[in-house]
Amino acid sequence: MPEVLLAVGTRKGLFLARRPVGERQRPGWEFTGPHFTAQAVYSVGIDRRRPGTPRLLAGGDSTHWGPSVFHSDDLGATWTEPKQPPVRYPEDTGTSLERVWQLQPGGASEPGVVYAGTEPGGLFRSEDGGESFALVRALWEHPTRAGWEPGFGGLGLHSVLVDPRDARSVTIAVSTGGVYRTADGGASWEPSNRGVSAVFLPESQRYPEYGQCVHKIARDAADPDRLYLQNHWGVFRSDDNAASWASIGDSLPSDFGFPVAAHPRRGGVAYVFPLNADSDRVPAGRRCRVHRTEDAGASWQALSAGLPEDAHYGPVLRDALWTDDADPAGIYFGNRNGEVFASADEGETWQQLAAHLPDVLCVRAAVID
Repeated sequence: MPEVLLAVGTRKGLFLARRPVGERQRPGWEFTGPHFTAQAVYSVGIDRRRPGTPRLLAGGDSTHWGPSVFHSDDLGATWTEPKQPPVRYPEDTGTSLERVWQLQPGGASEPGVVYAGTEPGGLFRSEDGGESFALVRALWEHPTRAGWEPGFGGLGLHSVLVDPRDARSVTIAVSTGGVYRTADGGASWEPSNRGVSAVFLPESQRYPEYGQCVHKIARDAADPDRLYLQNHWGVFRSDDNAASWASIGDSLPSDFGFPVAAHPRRGGVAYVFPLNADSDRVPAGRRCRVHRTEDAGASWQALSAGLPEDAHYGPVLRDALWTDDADPAGIYFGNRNGEVFASADEGETWQQLAAHLPDVLCVRAAVID
């Protein structure tokens, strides 16, 4: 029977849960863990391209041993860490790895490829399923990189989108570098930020070629040329594969926030979690609400049935809002209060799956056989 695998990365380890697809709306999810006790888990990848059991990838960050990437081929029962550091900056860069922000399987035509996005603003590529990685030099050495400045949370490459039509076409986002694209498998890159604002710059420099503080990007399921972007102030949509962007956040209670997620099948459907402001990073209006658009951002609906009604102070970070690919789709988010919420009906109703976890850093979910 198909199950949903749910992975929750926290400040102090990784928690995993599984549930038959038809039972997602019932209480009683049981979490195992923490895996990687006392390690911050900023990134999780679920790679279902392999035959049989999916490979899980986790980016752990030990204050004693430093950051690393682990993998499991038995749904988390056991984990393997390569003998050599899997992600390591070459000596000539004069840089060391601070953390792995993102682990993203490549395209279906490249079953061994996995991408890792790191701090300080690097992209790495693996061709052996995530056991070893090499720095993508063309992005690291891009002439605009000298102008990237660390944001409040650091200089992190946090989003990697592989075009489902062509695995060589990849879009990434880094804070505060902005959005970049390659059409040749990473041999060359171009900034793709036209229309995205940088509110921290003077008015005359508000729309630079690069340097925007992009928080997250997601790709529309029905139209691969349509992307959604949550910025440091501003929610945007592109209809030309990131060549240009237009604002779609006017009807939200606030267009400041961190995550954005797209529905796995329905075109024009996306989800955000607005916060009050960059200076007041709590849920907009002190209310725990996910907002959904069903018309590509022309309008937004607050989704709250089953979510806390009292004043709420748990922000959702950039990788802590995700969807599974069941029908109907499940939506999941975790917050900095250590709470995890889920909807088995695309956001119409919610239930709390966990409480009192450590600070939730990332959430991933997928249907597995």
